[in-house]
Amino acid sequence: MAEPKGRPVFATERLRLRPLMASDAKGLHAAYGDPEAMRFWDFTASRDLAQTAARMHGKTHRHAAWAVLANDGKRFMGMLCYHHREAWNRRLEVGYILAREHWRKGLMHEALVPFLGHCFGALKCRRVEASIEPENAASIRLAEKLGFRPEGLMRDRLCVEGKFRNVIMYALLAGDWHARRPQPRAGAPKSVR
Repeated sequence: MAEPKGRPVFATERLRLRPLMASDAKGLHAAYGDPEAMRFWDFTASRDLAQTAARMHGKTHRHAAWAVLANDGKRFMGMLCYHHREAWNRRLEVGYILAREHWRKGLMHEALVPFLGHCFGALKCRRVEASIEPENAASIRLAEKLGFRPEGLMRDRLCVEGKFRNVIMYALLAGDWHARRPQPRAGAPKSVR
């Protein structure tokens, strides 16, 4: 299967990250179709595979997504992305999700280390943000482990099915990333392209 050109592919000890493709809809639906996995997203779980496929974004200068795969490149585990990219302000926001069967294994931390390196390196970001609902303890732990700092509560930031939700704005600055860059589990993550 040919991989899209223009965005890097990363390899870690257990994972391979490559640009998300339309053919990933079935794998992504394991997360997007699960109400528990989608509990803290800004839209509800997909009702079917067709809705998941329709929700997949194409490549733009403000949004890009990567599939999180097992290191053999065959088993789809989740997705991570950047969105709300403002190159002129040298900032973007990250989002991430794993299918529930892959939770609590340190996989998203492993995936985010090279991804954040890409954001601060090739994309020349000064600031990376993550909007996290206060009840999302797992995502808060992950963000803080990576060096993100809470900057404040944003009340009624999201509206999902008519219900408003608060988020805490977390941010990681380039200087903080470079000063305490987390190390991968074993060996350095590498771009394979």
